[in-house]
Amino acid sequence: MKILILANKLPYPPRDGGSIATLNMITGLRDSGNELTCMALNTIKHSFPVEMIPPGLSRTIRFSGIVCDTSIRPLRLLLNFLFSRKPYIAERFNVAEFRNRLSQLLSEEQFDVIQMEGPYLGHYTDVIRAGSQALLSYRAHNAEYVIWKRKAENEQSRIRRWYFRNMASRLERFEKELVGKADCVVAISQTDESILKGLGYVNPMITIPAGLSLQSYSITPLPSGPSLFFIGALDWLPNQEGLRWFISEVLDRLATELPDVRLHVAGRNAPDRMKKEFGHPRITYHGEVEDARDFIRMHRVMIAPLFTGSGIRIKILEAMAMGRPVVTTPIGIEGIPARNSREVMIADNPDLFKDQVIRLIREDRAAQEMADRGRRLIHENFDTFRLSTRLSQFFKEQV
Repeated sequence: MKILILANKLPYPPRDGGSIATLNMITGLRDSGNELTCMALNTIKHSFPVEMIPPGLSRTIRFSGIVCDTSIRPLRLLLNFLFSRKPYIAERFNVAEFRNRLSQLLSEEQFDVIQMEGPYLGHYTDVIRAGSQALLSYRAHNAEYVIWKRKAENEQSRIRRWYFRNMASRLERFEKELVGKADCVVAISQTDESILKGLGYVNPMITIPAGLSLQSYSITPLPSGPSLFFIGALDWLPNQEGLRWFISEVLDRLATELPDVRLHVAGRNAPDRMKKEFGHPRITYHGEVEDARDFIRMHRVMIAPLFTGSGIRIKILEAMAMGRPVVTTPIGIEGIPARNSREVMIADNPDLFKDQVIRLIREDRAAQEMADRGRRLIHENFDTFRLSTRLSQFFKEQV
């Protein structure tokens, strides 16, 4: 089949969870015998020259990046808030140049499947329908409105809580309209599948989690010592919220029993307020690291405290694939069929979170056995080729 993937940013380099999920799916579909084109918004925030994509990828997958600026503009945000019911967070990705280039591509070529990676590509369904007879697929990396709804539930400020609820309501309408236009939907977890069905979606749907190529994730021995790590995009609200909770509620409690404990934080676009918090004497902030796998190898236990969010946390999958034990929250492990105290540790209050971390630091055997079980879980459930083969067959049945 000839498949066109539309994305709100180039999936290369694959450093953040969204890029990894998109690129691995694309390469998996290619390896399943399909012809792939990826057309993406090449935003200023995540700019990358298409010509620098390695030949091993660019020779077998056609990439096209449309340069654009999706930065938040305060005046437009205010006007949107006052005079529109649409979510500004999505409106930023409605780009005229992308619309024109997509229309031109569809006038020149025919595709069997066109897949929108995430809800923000929903702005272009009219262009797709006008220019193509392809099966229109929507791949939901998460239920976006649920993230904002959960954020509102956890927010203490009345004004911010009201704003988050307003944004959640706008996004829910936007996503409901989008799924109504799609011929099929690819959910990334069973939880998200249920949420999308709750929006009234009744057409064909399949759940295909984000996958990894395990040969790219070698196992190294667990480091000794009380070395914790967090890795994730720091311009994403759920990551900011979870990390702040750990710093304020857990880290000093840990230090009373593990005086040498250190938290290593890696992630891009940390706001200035967070950088000040990283001045904590037990925190080392690394910024955006060149290679996430090298960073993961250096440390013993991953912490992934999340209280809002949706979809699957790719960085948790990567840590488990590399044999690193993980302590997370119930929302952090959504979409991953891991059992508490077997493949991961799950805790939702400061004292329990602290105790789980201490056990994995002090008990080498328990930590290693959990790491081994986690690696097996990833192998059995998240292999890119097997998942993409299932997706390819699903598309063939719908075309």
